[in-house]
Order: sequence, then C-alpha cells, then structure tokens
Amino acid sequence: MEPFVARRRPILRAMKNTSDVSAHKMRPVLRWRARRDGAARIILCLPVLFLLVVGGCARQGTISQAAPAGPPAVPVLVSTVEEKPVPVSLQAIGNVEPYSTVSLKPQVSGPLMKVHFREGDDVRKGQLLFSLDPRPFQAALTQAQAQLARDRAVAENNRVQAGRDLELFQQGVVPRQQSDDLAAAATAQEAQVRADEAAVETLKLNLDYCSIYSPIDGRTGSLQVHEGNLVKANDVPVLVVINQIRPVYVNFSIPEQQLPEVRKYQSAGQLHVRAVVPNDNGFSEEGRLSFVDNTVDAQTGTIRLKALFENQRRSLWPGQFVNVELTLAVTPKALVVPSKAISVGQNGNFVYVVNSDGTVESRPVTIGRETQQDTVVLQGLRQGETVVIDGQLRLASGSHVTIKQQAGPAEGPVAP
Repeated sequence: MEPFVARRRPILRAMKNTSDVSAHKMRPVLRWRARRDGAARIILCLPVLFLLVVGGCARQGTISQAAPAGPPAVPVLVSTVEEKPVPVSLQAIGNVEPYSTVSLKPQVSGPLMKVHFREGDDVRKGQLLFSLDPRPFQAALTQAQAQLARDRAVAENNRVQAGRDLELFQQGVVPRQQSDDLAAAATAQEAQVRADEAAVETLKLNLDYCSIYSPIDGRTGSLQVHEGNLVKANDVPVLVVINQIRPVYVNFSIPEQQLPEVRKYQSAGQLHVRAVVPNDNGFSEEGRLSFVDNTVDAQTGTIRLKALFENQRRSLWPGQFVNVELTLAVTPKALVVPSKAISVGQNGNFVYVVNSDGTVESRPVTIGRETQQDTVVLQGLRQGETVVIDGQLRLASGSHVTIKQQAGPAEGPVAP
C-alpha cells in the first residue's frame, strides 16, 4: 500500500498546484462581477429611495404648514341672556263661541213677503229683517175692534139701567129681583168688554209679529227660508241664526290638578287671558277669565273655564280653535334665553356659551318654565352672556366660532 500512496501524493500535489493557479487567475473576474451586480442593485434602488425621501419631505411640509391653522371656525347664531318679567301662565286649546245666539222663528203663520237683509250682514238690535203678509191679521183686528165697540156700548147701557133700577128699588117701585138682574147683566157685559179688549191686544200683537226685527247686535248666517214661502208659527226650519261676535267667549279646559292654583290667584284679583289665532302672524286678543265651571268632568279629569274677549278686531270667530294662555302671576326678574339655545345631553340640559376669545364652552343649566319662544334659566347662566341658538350640532367645548348674526331680544311678556 505504501508504494501506491507514495505515488498518489505527487499527483495530488500537482493537482493542488494546478487548482491554486486557476483560482488565482479567477479572482479578478469574480471581483469585477460582484462590483457590477452591486452597482446594478444600487441603481435600481435609487428611484425608490428618491420617492420615499420626496414623499416624506412633502408630508413633513404639509404637517408643518397645517398644524398652526387648526380646524375651521364654525358659523353660529347667538343671542344674549336677558333679565325681564316672565308671566306664570297655563297653556290650553280653546274654542270660540258667540256671546249670544238667536235663532229667529216666526210667531204667526203666513207667507213671507220680504227679506230686508243679505246673508252674512251685520245687523243692529231693532233692525227689520222679515215681513209677513199682514192683511189677514189687520182684518181680524178690525173685526175685533168693532166687536169691542159694540160690547162697550151695551155695557154702558146696562150700567145705566142697573143704576136706574137700583134707585127705583130703593124707592120701592121695582122688586129687588129685577134690580139684581140688571146689575148682574151690567157686570157681565163689562167682563165681555175686557175680553174684547184682550182679543184686540192679541190681534195687534199678531199684526206686529208680521214684522220680524233683530233682537241683538250681531252677524247673520245662512238664510233658511226665502221670500214667497209659507212659514208656520214656531216651526222649523228657522228663518236665520244671528251670532253676537263682539264680545265673544272662549271656552277651554285645564287639568283638575291646576284648579287649586287658579282659584288661589283668582281670589287675589282678576286673571287675564290671551288668545292667539293660528296663522294670523302671532296676533292675539286680550281678555279676562269670567267663568269657572262648578263640576270637574269625571271622564276627562278636566274642568271647563270661560274667558270674555271684546274682539274689536273680530279676529276671533265662533267655532274657531285658538291657543289660550291664562296668566296667573308675573315673576318680575327672571333670566331667559331662546328655547332653541337649550340642548339635551346625557347629563341633562346644557347650552354653549361664547367666550371672549371666540371659543365656546358647554355649560349645564337648570331650566324652568317656557313662555312662548323663551325658556327661564334657574341656574348656570348670568345676565349678558352670549349663547349659541343655532349650529350646536357642529360644536364641542373649545371649538372656535364665527357669529353669523346676533339674534334680537325676545319679545317681552304681555302686561296683565
């Protein structure tokens, strides 16, 4: 084995020497290829690095420019917290009814000859409205007057005869029975005269009933019977209905729980009532409480009240529904804000108050009653502070705002 191994060593050594020479020759080639591949990779990565650097700079520049600006200011409408008298009042829905209503019916029968008004006219008390045919009643009156004149003559004759016979009886010339008969006949005839006089008065009254006059000042409704028709005494249909609308009543109801409060303030003086007609530009009529019913409605748990209104403008019309405000008292000094300023959150009611630096803060408030478009604030605000009444949905504490318009002061309460 040794000779074989000995022979192999020179061969291996020779191969080693040969491989060393080849590797020595290949090193420069490999170094050049490695430099070429590295340069290619660097060249391919340069665009990507450029984009990353440019994008990062752009973002950094944008952030650096937007950061000082902050979110834009929110445009809002504002109003001022005011101190003014506020009425203690009750609200209800009322119904207008006429002060008085008259349904005209004829009191005698006969043909309707003339209508002296037009439907919907305003009429005065004592104004002639209808004329019936008076001729039958005039003829009956003339006959009754003639009968009265005859019976008066007979009665006068009987009275004279009874007086004469009484003298003769006292002288003993005629018997007592004859004198008594003549006295009784004279008395009976006088009674007949009185009956005739009553008949004449009745026929005069019937003749007067042929002319129908308005019993009140008011406004006529629809005409139910026209000229030429035969009407009957106290029959239907009625001729016309007249409603007196100056003044008028307004009926309304309140819960029975509020009755003690109404009676308490009513005992101190007259209570004022305001009626607002819907869709009439907020115009209202002023009146006074004139009636409190003596029974509570067991089915509804309410009690009926009635107010009297002069209704000079005639804005209240019979049958119309109106908004009623019964003023019980007046709080002389109360802080009020528009009701639109009050928002409701998880912790209750709050408002956004505008600070002097143009930011807003959310402030919790305790509210009282509402009057028209205002709300009384019991706690949380001071007089003269500015509150947001429109645009609250886009606000949070610390938000910047711009005032679009300053709302004017709310309308004050109606002086009782």
